[in-house]
Amino acid sequence: MAANMYRVGDYVYFENSSSNPYLIRRIEELNKIMVNPMTANGNVEAKVVCLFRRRDISGNLNTLADSNARDFEEESKQPTVSEQQKHQLKHRELFLSRQFESLPATHIRGKCNVTLLNETDVLAGYLEKEDCFFYSLVFDPVQKTLLADQGEIRVGSKYQAEIPDKLAEVELDTRIQEKLETKVWDPDNQLKDPQIDQFLVVARAVGTFARALDCSSSIRQPSLHMSAAAASRDITLFHAMDTLQKNDYDLAKAMSTLVPQGGPVLCRDEMEEWSASEAMLFEEALEKYGKDFNDIRQDFLPWKSLASVVQFYYMWKTTDRYIQQKRLKAAEADSKLKQVYIPTYTKPNPNQIMAPGSKPGMNGAAGFQKGLSCESCHTAQSPQWYAWGPPNMQCRLCASCWIYWKKYGGLKTPTQLEGATRSGSESTPRSHMTRQEVQGLSPFTRSEGRAKLLAKNRQTFILQTTKLTRIARRVCQDILQPRRAARRPYASINSNAVKAECMIRLPKATKAPMKNKTIPRPPLATIVKDLAIQAPLKLKALRGAPPPINRNQTNQPRGGSSLLGKRTFESVSITHPLLVGGAPFSTNGRPFASGMRTTSQSVIKRQKVNQGDAPNPVVFVATKDTRALRKHLTQSEMRRAARKPHLPVRIKLPPPPRALTMPLLPSSTSEPIVLED
Repeated sequence: MAANMYRVGDYVYFENSSSNPYLIRRIEELNKIMVNPMTANGNVEAKVVCLFRRRDISGNLNTLADSNARDFEEESKQPTVSEQQKHQLKHRELFLSRQFESLPATHIRGKCNVTLLNETDVLAGYLEKEDCFFYSLVFDPVQKTLLADQGEIRVGSKYQAEIPDKLAEVELDTRIQEKLETKVWDPDNQLKDPQIDQFLVVARAVGTFARALDCSSSIRQPSLHMSAAAASRDITLFHAMDTLQKNDYDLAKAMSTLVPQGGPVLCRDEMEEWSASEAMLFEEALEKYGKDFNDIRQDFLPWKSLASVVQFYYMWKTTDRYIQQKRLKAAEADSKLKQVYIPTYTKPNPNQIMAPGSKPGMNGAAGFQKGLSCESCHTAQSPQWYAWGPPNMQCRLCASCWIYWKKYGGLKTPTQLEGATRSGSESTPRSHMTRQEVQGLSPFTRSEGRAKLLAKNRQTFILQTTKLTRIARRVCQDILQPRRAARRPYASINSNAVKAECMIRLPKATKAPMKNKTIPRPPLATIVKDLAIQAPLKLKALRGAPPPINRNQTNQPRGGSSLLGKRTFESVSITHPLLVGGAPFSTNGRPFASGMRTTSQSVIKRQKVNQGDAPNPVVFVATKDTRALRKHLTQSEMRRAARKPHLPVRIKLPPPPRALTMPLLPSSTSEPIVLED
């Protein structure tokens, strides 16, 4: 009964998904939502404080949390733990927040214990306790920040005073008392208690008269009773007793100090300095943040000092306003639920893959492949199996690892892709690793399957050189040898030696000008003229009557006029030093003797180039004959021609095949068919 009874202030597990880990929340309120006002039936809703795991925050904040954990281990001198223990300690770390949400109480799945991490705690002790977590940082889900909790218990040599040894009875105290403390009241004075009381009454009367003369005070305390009550506060009494101490308890001198030549002295505390609107802001901030005065000042009252906020709080607690609010909260708390009983959740989990009638501890239940083991502990025997991950991957966990996953949000054994479960951007956290990520670096996966899985997750990246690297390429060319390095990209380069040599040569290189090879280049007009001579474009023919269509003609010319009137790339006669068996042949253009394609020639699909899309007016299109000539070149000749396109290429063609003496059959119709519009 006690285990299923949940009260305000308990840390509990909430289940929002059957496959995701539990949410860890702290119950702040238990409210009963009436479904039907005519009946007493209703649902219980819990207002909770959100706590986040490491898997719920971004990678940058995880790095910050790791740095904070290392600092804590160094300061507290934690004992050495294994890598697996470090991995599991990350699952026990939580991050507190000030985010509230309302969840149905029926989703509670159990209690847990969350404590603030202290310097005296041993981290390994949290692993020995079940359902035990700790936190030391506060996470802001809106600002995406991670800050240290201000409510830490300051225990240790940094915060504790060193108590000196007790002096002997005959030993004298040689310390200078004036440097240790300041004397503000001497009980062994010459005044009697009735005289001191009379002086305090006079100080109150002076304070009331001073408030009557002050314009701002007369507006805040319009009545005499309010002014007298304000003058009777502690600030007036402290000022009167301090005046007696400064005047060596001489009543005449003290009276003249209370009422100097300029008028009576007015002493006001924080209750009088603050306006009504500022007091309302303070009450609103106190309702939101509690007694966190740093946040109250930062978010609501930035123009006030921290000491002023703290003093106002303790003076505000003495007012009727505080007593009234305390009574209202007590009445509201009496109307709310103090505790709620939630029975144990016994419904089967939808992720169970073991059939009810199957033999426990065996693989191959509910359509899963045989031979699959637990993704966390790699065991093959378990009384119950649970599906974990995408359904098509058939990834599963054993019973103990499934409970660990639900409670702590991770796997028992560390994996290299543990950080891959978190998204890099501030997007919603992923539920768990995919099958590809788990198997990609798993030691139980074969190398062939691992390569296929990792190939799907590869992303493109860009290497950007720094300014020093670009300078080193020029200054240290003899050491770097960029051409040799470009031909052998797999060979390693000692970058540290190159940078060190560059730093030595750089002061000398700045004095001496760099020697660059200047390659004379012809002007652009000359290049365009040469290209126009080598491959002139055929002017568009004048529009006139359409030519007759010859139906007996087997093939049409390749450069026929298009419907849009675009210029086509006709075969042109070029005199270029490309020799085919001693005869000139163009490099990229068409052969000099262009003819019609016959039926014996194979139809080759070519890509038509649009002149409007071309970057310049000169475009070379390879023909069928040019592509046929390329087949007669060796691989070394092709590379040589690609590196040095300005040199002539000599091709030795095989002898043409003997022509077959076949009589040409006459066409069915010797006369051309002419269609006129």
